[in-house]
Amino acid sequence: MHTTTAPFTLDFWKQSDKGKRHQFGWQGTSQEFGDIRVTYPLAPSHPEMLITEVRGGSIPTATFEARGIHTSGMVMPSLNRATLRLGDAHVHMTRNRLGVTHQGRSLFLKHAGDTYRLAANNHREYVLSRAADDEDPGVTITVRETGRGSKKKLTLSVAKRAVGADIALAALFAGVDRATLTRRGAVRAGIARVTHLSVESQY
Repeated sequence: MHTTTAPFTLDFWKQSDKGKRHQFGWQGTSQEFGDIRVTYPLAPSHPEMLITEVRGGSIPTATFEARGIHTSGMVMPSLNRATLRLGDAHVHMTRNRLGVTHQGRSLFLKHAGDTYRLAANNHREYVLSRAADDEDPGVTITVRETGRGSKKKLTLSVAKRAVGADIALAALFAGVDRATLTRRGAVRAGIARVTHLSVESQY
């Protein structure tokens, strides 16, 4: 059901149990879609795996999983070698790694006949949009991070009417390393990855 959605806020959380891997995430409540919780990283079934999950009362559960040696030392999965699932369905993802502008480097998603675009405005704000079709005008969700440390917050602002899948996807990417959606971020991520692997190879 398509629903007019008021802006809502998710608060940052961190869990640090002794002897266990730290977990992070975002949680809050949407007036229309109920409680929403983003968690990363979930406990992996494989050492070279990172998983972020979003779940809530009125949205489908979604997971974003990255595999490979490049995940070593990371907390959030990146867009490289990743798999996205929404409910029981696989979401197909494509992007132009050589794009020059932020829009040119967008991530495109296809799910249940709908096409989405994820684009970065900057490193603290991104936009998820679902394309219009003959039956629906589409939707645009802007996600902005404010604050620092434990005071961080996410504000999700929805233009037009949304469904649970829209909200789930928009919130999920708050727990994904989106650096490669910008050229500068892609360069920094590449340097960090090479440096980390170089250090690892010396042990």
